[in-house]
Amino acid sequence: MLGGAGLLLAAAPAQAAEVAYKTECIPPSISGLPPVEGTTKVEITAPAEAKVGDEVEVVWKTTQAASNNPDVLDLDKDTVKPTGTVKVGGAQTADLAVEGTRSNPPIKKNSPMVLSDMKGKIKLTAPGEVTLTPDKYNINVSKPISTDTKCSPKEAVKPGATIKVTDAGGATTGGLPTGLPTGLPTGLPTGLPTGSASSTPTGAPSSGSDTGGSGGGKSDFTGKEVQIPYKCKTPIGDKSATSPVQINAKKDGGNYGLTVQFKKSVMDSPADIPADSVKPSMEVKLGGADKGTVHVEGPTNKEPIKSGEPINIPDLTGTYKPGADGKSTLSPGVLTVKALGTTTTCTPSKTEVSLEIDTAAQPGGAAGGSGSAGGSAGGSDTSGGLAETGSSNDGILRALGLVAGTVILLGGAVFTFLPKRRARLR
Repeated sequence: MLGGAGLLLAAAPAQAAEVAYKTECIPPSISGLPPVEGTTKVEITAPAEAKVGDEVEVVWKTTQAASNNPDVLDLDKDTVKPTGTVKVGGAQTADLAVEGTRSNPPIKKNSPMVLSDMKGKIKLTAPGEVTLTPDKYNINVSKPISTDTKCSPKEAVKPGATIKVTDAGGATTGGLPTGLPTGLPTGLPTGLPTGSASSTPTGAPSSGSDTGGSGGGKSDFTGKEVQIPYKCKTPIGDKSATSPVQINAKKDGGNYGLTVQFKKSVMDSPADIPADSVKPSMEVKLGGADKGTVHVEGPTNKEPIKSGEPINIPDLTGTYKPGADGKSTLSPGVLTVKALGTTTTCTPSKTEVSLEIDTAAQPGGAAGGSGSAGGSAGGSDTSGGLAETGSSNDGILRALGLVAGTVILLGGAVFTFLPKRRARLR
C-alpha cells in the first residue's frame, strides 16, 4: 500500500519554527484605504523526513498579523478565510496552494486579526532537500459583502521548513524546519462595489417642456438630462458628487407615471454584490403650479453581481397625482438608499427642472402637500444625514464603499457619482 498511490504521510515527526518578515497588504480598492506594511510571524510544519512518492501535508500557521483589523468594522464570527502560496524549492520546485477554513472568532475594530491555519498537500518527486517558503496570500471577508485583501512579502523570505526526501534505497538529506513566514491581511471587508454600465436611455431628451399641453392628446413626455450635485453625510464625513439625472412621464388619465433615470455609471464593480441587497428611492420635487414631492423607487438587484462585471442601473418609478392646474415642474430630489439593514440619504445642494408639464388638479393631489404625491411619503428627509438603524451602521456603510464621496448603492446596481475632477474613466 505504501508503495502505491502516494499516501499522505508524516513519516518523521513534524517540526515548526517561527519566521518573521516584512509584508505589504493591499486593502480592497473600494475601502479607500492605503496599503499597509507590517511584520508577519508564521510557523510552518511539515514532516522532517519522507520518501519519494509520499504525499505530505504542509501547514501554515499565522502567529502574528501584519496589522490589526482597522478602525472600520467589527468582523463577525466565521467570516474570514485565508488562502496562500508556498514556494517549493530545492530538490523539486512548485507553487503549493494552501487554504484555511472560514473559521474565526469575532474580531473587533483595532484588534489583532485571527486567521485559521492554511493547509496543502504535495507529492514528493525527487530525493534531496525540499524547502518550503511562504509567498503571496489573500484574505477574503464574506460579510457584509465579499472582499479580498492581497498580501505579499516585501523582503527575501527564508524557508520555513525543510523536508529530507529519500529515494527507495533510503538515503536521506537533512534539514530541520525553521518556521515559515506568512503575511497577514488588514482584514478589511469593504467593499462595496461600483459599476460600469449605462442605463437604458428613453430616447433623446427634449427641452423638458410639455409643448402639447394636457389637452393636446400627448401622453409621453421626455425630460431633459440635468446635472445634480449631491451632498451626502457618511460615517467618515460630508461628501459631494454630481450625477446626470432625467425624469420622464407618461400620462394615464389625470395622473402621470414617472420614470427617473440615472444616465451614466463609469466603473465596474470592485467586489461581489449579493442579490436583493440594496434598494433605491427618490423624492421627486414639484414646483411651478404644484407643490410637494412624488415618491419613486427601484427594484433590488435580482442576481448577484460579480467583481469586475458592469452594473446596470435600474429605473426609479412612481405615480404623480397633480394637485393644481397649470404648468408644474419636476426636479430630482432627495435620494435614499437602503442596503443591508441601513439607510443613507443624499440631498441635492441645488436642483434643476428636468420636466415641465401642464397639469389638472386631481382629488387628493399634491398641491400644498408636505409629503409625496399620489404615493407613500417616506424618504423625504432633507437633512442629508445617515439614518440610525443599528449599532453597526457606521462599519457596514463604510464597508459598502460609502467613502471618498463617490459610491452610492442604487437598486440592482452601484451608482457612481462623477465628481467633476474625476469624470474620466480610469
